[in-house]
Amino acid sequence: MKTNEAVLKKTAELCRERGVVIPTFAQLKDPSKIPAAVQARLKKAGMNELDPANLFRITWKNDVKTGLFGGVNFLEIPRAITGIDARVIGLVGKNFPTGAHKVGAAFACLVPRLVTGEFDPASQKAVWPSTGNYCRGGAFDSALLGCAAVAILPEGMSKERFAWLKSIGAEVIATPGTESNVKEIYDKCWEIKKNRKDCVIFNQFEEFGNPTWHYHVTGGAVEEVYAKVKGRNGRLAGYVSATGSAGTIAAGDYLRVKFPSVRVAASEALQCPTLLQNGFGEHRIEGIGDKHIPWVHNVRNTDMVVAVDDEDCMRLLRLFNEPAGKKHLITEGVSKDAVESLALLGISGISNMLSAVKMAKYYELGREDVVFTIFTDSVEMYRSRLAELEKAHGKYDGVQAAMDMDRRMRGAATDNLRELNYRDRKALHNLKYFTWVEQQGRTSDELRRLWDPEFWTETFAGAKKWDELIVEFNKRTGLI
Repeated sequence: MKTNEAVLKKTAELCRERGVVIPTFAQLKDPSKIPAAVQARLKKAGMNELDPANLFRITWKNDVKTGLFGGVNFLEIPRAITGIDARVIGLVGKNFPTGAHKVGAAFACLVPRLVTGEFDPASQKAVWPSTGNYCRGGAFDSALLGCAAVAILPEGMSKERFAWLKSIGAEVIATPGTESNVKEIYDKCWEIKKNRKDCVIFNQFEEFGNPTWHYHVTGGAVEEVYAKVKGRNGRLAGYVSATGSAGTIAAGDYLRVKFPSVRVAASEALQCPTLLQNGFGEHRIEGIGDKHIPWVHNVRNTDMVVAVDDEDCMRLLRLFNEPAGKKHLITEGVSKDAVESLALLGISGISNMLSAVKMAKYYELGREDVVFTIFTDSVEMYRSRLAELEKAHGKYDGVQAAMDMDRRMRGAATDNLRELNYRDRKALHNLKYFTWVEQQGRTSDELRRLWDPEFWTETFAGAKKWDELIVEFNKRTGLI
């Protein structure tokens, strides 16, 4: 990797002044490797404070009680809710700084450029194109480094996202549309590249730091939870992730190495069935941009596409969080503690859970089978959506709760999904051409390279080299 020595020298000085130590991928996967001095700082810093030590909290293992680290944060959805024999377990994103796991993807896109001198935080602005949580993570990481952040997200995203971004001092650019309008985000990036020479784009949809972080950190977290809960005869049967930027689904690549029989499913909104039907449209499952195949999606490793009706997600959001919904769940045999824990699922988390249920039903999975998924963020990002739903449909009552439980949860079926064969996967891979070669400046040769399994093996192995560069950079600052 080429390095810019002049920029590196300035950046190391900036980090020395701000007390910034960069964590390695290995430390975020296993926080027991974090230096004692950093852990002592963390005891005094709140999870969302703009303290550079919080870079070390970009991990699935934050212990909110102690302020340090413990096991992986996860939640098993009771069978009384899923209605299936297989177990459904999700990693919990709420306990990351910003309340969503996307802060990890942002970190992994930023750090390789930071420790090679490709990005100068003293003179350049970091631009974070996103459909919501990624730009929040990028703005947070930028604030810890003391550099300016530009957040790009669709104007139709939840009010909470915009309020948070403004509170942290980010420049906010709202593009037309909602979740499905990713091209409009790309168009804004090209405009910035042309007109604002002080800006550097960190595009989660094409930067390999994003899937590499999830391969090692998220994949390792799933493996660890599985070892804890599997029992004598457990089987890691499936892993489900919304495609979005296709970072989180890369944990499936890691799991495939460890558990070759695991099936990996990509989830999307039925209202915009890009993977399922090469379709288009608008939807309300915030956090999963679509209408294209992200450059960093290893489609060859995807076994199934599952589409979820966004109406199911919105109704279950009410069932899981409205008083009448919680009361009904208890009458269905769900414990009070389990009901309260459902607040850990935001809209995309609910969609992922439904996709896991549909996958389990399709493959007729049994009691020894475990399907993992991701609960990206929590209901805290969607309180305004609940208020909007009440305004539009009236107060939520027990009758609606019973209907939603029966039809939307227990009624989840094996419709609107497709098991992918080799040709199906190649066809989805080929769709990248129209976005990335025709619109975004990639080449056909680069696209062909992405179909080669060795490309992904080499890419994910790059984390080791990045860690070496991070260690060298930290030595420059003199803080370790």
